[in-house]
Amino acid sequence: MSIRIDRVVTRGGDAGQTSLGDGSRVSKDSARIEAMGCLDELNAVVGLLRSQTAAESAAAAQLEQLQNWLFDMGADLCQPEGPKAHTASRISGEFLICLENWVEQWRQAQAPLTSFVLPGGTPAAAWAHLARTHARTTERRVVALAQLEAVNPELLKLLNRLSDYFFVLARHFNQDGATDLVWTPAAQRKSV
Repeated sequence: MSIRIDRVVTRGGDAGQTSLGDGSRVSKDSARIEAMGCLDELNAVVGLLRSQTAAESAAAAQLEQLQNWLFDMGADLCQPEGPKAHTASRISGEFLICLENWVEQWRQAQAPLTSFVLPGGTPAAAWAHLARTHARTTERRVVALAQLEAVNPELLKLLNRLSDYFFVLARHFNQDGATDLVWTPAAQRKSV
């Protein structure tokens, strides 16, 4: 598929509406646009995370693939169910299988969890934790959309697994959990 963008400024959204993939116009504050915007924000955070990874690493290759999937997911969301829906743009279960394999690949090398993990550690781990929280926000927005309109159920499964992926990836960036920052409950903490 060849994509060509001749203009960036179109003025088509100046009145607060935008076009979906089927040509229909919706308000920019609609649940569908909110969900798509959250996917875009998540993709931007993944880009920042990717900038903190070694270019030739397995993590960088996965994150590159993931950024493309996030665009695919946006294309899926942009196409409401109906007579003009393009089935070729729908996300399938193969993405989910791959993502679950990645989660397990990282998890197997990691120290067992003995406490809840706090976001942070290395810069890459901190970005992975931020990506995890953005994945959860995106999931909530897509769930809200699914209560109003038909949504590809594979998107919900993928978004649920994404937070797991970013969690184990954060632990990978913290020496496979050896340098995780862990939660100390209030009763066990010393006052500062």
